[in-house]
Amino acid sequence: MSPAITHITLAANEASEHRPLIITLFALFVVATLGITVWAGRQTKDAADFYAGGRQFSAFQNGLAVSGDYMSAASFLGIAGAIALFGYDGFLYSIGFLVAWLVALLLVAEPLRNSGRYTMGDVLAYRMRQRPVRTAAGTSTIVVSIFYLLAQMAGAGVLVSLLLGITSDAGKILIVALVGLLMIVYVSIGGMKGTTWVQMVKAVLLIGGTILITFLVLLKFNFNISDLLGKAAENSGKGDAFLEPGLQYGADNLTKLDFLSLGIALVLGTAGLPHILIRFYTVPNAKAARKSVNWAIGIIGGFYLMTIALGFGAAALISQDEIIASNPSGNTAAPLLALHIGGVDSAWGAILLATISAVAFATILAVVAGLTLASSSSFAHDIYANVIRKGNATEKEEMKAARWATVLIGIVSIALGALARDLNVAGLVALAFAVAASANLPTILYSLFWKRFTTQGALWSIYGGLIVAVGLVLFSPVVSGDPKAMFPDVDFAWFPLKNPGIISIPFGFLMGWLGTVLSKEEPDTKKYAELEVRSLTGTGAH
Repeated sequence: MSPAITHITLAANEASEHRPLIITLFALFVVATLGITVWAGRQTKDAADFYAGGRQFSAFQNGLAVSGDYMSAASFLGIAGAIALFGYDGFLYSIGFLVAWLVALLLVAEPLRNSGRYTMGDVLAYRMRQRPVRTAAGTSTIVVSIFYLLAQMAGAGVLVSLLLGITSDAGKILIVALVGLLMIVYVSIGGMKGTTWVQMVKAVLLIGGTILITFLVLLKFNFNISDLLGKAAENSGKGDAFLEPGLQYGADNLTKLDFLSLGIALVLGTAGLPHILIRFYTVPNAKAARKSVNWAIGIIGGFYLMTIALGFGAAALISQDEIIASNPSGNTAAPLLALHIGGVDSAWGAILLATISAVAFATILAVVAGLTLASSSSFAHDIYANVIRKGNATEKEEMKAARWATVLIGIVSIALGALARDLNVAGLVALAFAVAASANLPTILYSLFWKRFTTQGALWSIYGGLIVAVGLVLFSPVVSGDPKAMFPDVDFAWFPLKNPGIISIPFGFLMGWLGTVLSKEEPDTKKYAELEVRSLTGTGAH
């Protein structure tokens, strides 16, 4: 038996011996968060409570919740795995995710909070024809959310499989289904209030768990980061190349282009993510929205700095073979690091493994709840209430539609998540960023800052960016033609890049401009003037 398989067997045995502890920690979190959700559900009386938490959260509370929403399975599991396998190139995910917040802060947070009510569709519909733009905004929101949900479901599958020693595909699919069921319950009962409190609790747990592992890793190397990086480079088998650019994205011009595409998607994607955008509506005013983003940047920045210890610590203390044997994309590197830092054959190691895995599971549950809420809210508020019912739906009917949408989106996410269980979760999230930046960001920016922008421009931008981004992903190595693809045994990948951002994002902006200049519709300059005043000053904001 190879050393890697021996260590995986030890990890599984440790998990088996301490399974009561593991199950207890998981059960405690699930019960506690369900209690929060039920409590919040009793306080959810109208649409403002369900969609925006009654706009009662402070800047700090919302900043904490935004952090909880943003620091997903991609951040905790995917980035640690990418760094553990590819060193410097893996850490680029951390840089991209963090820098993206500057775009959200400078361009989107305050104007969006002033201009909308519950969803992105509210901003677009203010100065354009309601039914077509709300349909487009709702469709885009649901598609982006499902892409993001794939990553969380994949993370849940590999995490719980490691802990419970489940190796069968049927068992992993059952885990994905369980996560989907919990997310449906959270959103249906608690709405935005319940989801926000769960995200706040999860953010505290995740930061606490990451600080603990970072401290223990640095302690192991006497707080000498140079020694940590040197050991990681040596243990990786790649030497100094592990600490230099190019291990993953420098093999040839194609991989360099893929890196550029990834970088563009990461930096521009956050400002178009639906589950992040709706968080700006939960605070009482634009000033609080801006402050909450400042809080989020501080919390998230600290977390991403600590991913250096998580990723390089895993590379230094665990063999590459063991990481890959546990999960081909490295998604279990952080839990394995917790086991090794505490001792593979010790109770302390098992306790750390159980604690970190429970925190990661908490991360997944909180993020899937936020994503599902964003997509179900957009369906109920934009498509059902304003398109299907033409503005005649009552708040009660709208909330009922949101709950049914939650169930349907949950079922779709479970089905797709089962297919994506072996893909790196950071890479999957990067795809969601690319789709959001291609379809949502151009439309939001044009709507807020371009007087001539028309309904046709909005539709061409959303549908154009969405179709090209999703189409390129479907025909990329992420889906087929690669050993780590969704369908590794077939090959219909004619688009060579793993991230479509370099093509689809400029295309979304181009289609918005082209649709506008070719439109025969006269832009409503009066409405734009009102929107401009409202977005900049907050006058008339909900």
